[in-house]
Amino acid sequence: MIDIKNVSKWYGSFQVLTDCTTSIQKGEVVVVCGPSGSGKSTLIKTVNALEPFQKGDIIVDGTSIADPKTNLPKLRSRVGMVFQHFELFPHLSVTENLTIAQIKVLGRNQEEAKARGLKMLDRVGLMAHKDKFPGQLSGGQQQRVAIARALSMDPIVMLFDEPTSALDPEMVGEVLDVMVQLANEGMTMMCVTHEMGFAKKVSHRVIFMDAGKIVEDCRSGEFFGNPDARSPRAKDFLSKILQH
Repeated sequence: MIDIKNVSKWYGSFQVLTDCTTSIQKGEVVVVCGPSGSGKSTLIKTVNALEPFQKGDIIVDGTSIADPKTNLPKLRSRVGMVFQHFELFPHLSVTENLTIAQIKVLGRNQEEAKARGLKMLDRVGLMAHKDKFPGQLSGGQQQRVAIARALSMDPIVMLFDEPTSALDPEMVGEVLDVMVQLANEGMTMMCVTHEMGFAKKVSHRVIFMDAGKIVEDCRSGEFFGNPDARSPRAKDFLSKILQH
């Protein structure tokens, strides 16, 4: 579903990604973790071309992102993205937030878009809030609306960029529950997250990054179950997060 081949990226003279290569199969849930500044958010944003890269290629469901002929808005419409800070339109109601991209990007009519949006809102357990504005919802509810909005576009893959890191601890669970449900339904997912409990429970694979490089790329049982076999940097990371 996603093929990342030798991707490198620079900001000016600073290299933020170095020769990153991995692939994600249909229905696979892959967690990307690592210390702050390791390039994991940048990597996930290159997958739907929100961040350009200078070297290598990324192929999503057979479409090359590096190919200048690729229609990037069309590709993006099939790749759901959930950000750290929700990115909802504050001046639009929840229902309008769910329908606007379907109408403008997918060309659905109002009725069709609303039916699809509300179905996804119901799926994340927030149907009662359909007429509210984002500012009237908690952070956890806003993030669930953001997930419903991404799902309304019928994505072939979902990207999550630290979806719980801006939330109060009490709200993290309600967002992770939705993500677990999606994973169990076979959605292809790539998640940048610090939630290692979620990673252990749901992910098929863990990619560990450090200083812009993919240092580990292995089955999740292997990553968590056999820390001694990991690279020194991953071992150090695991010892810090798993001892508490």
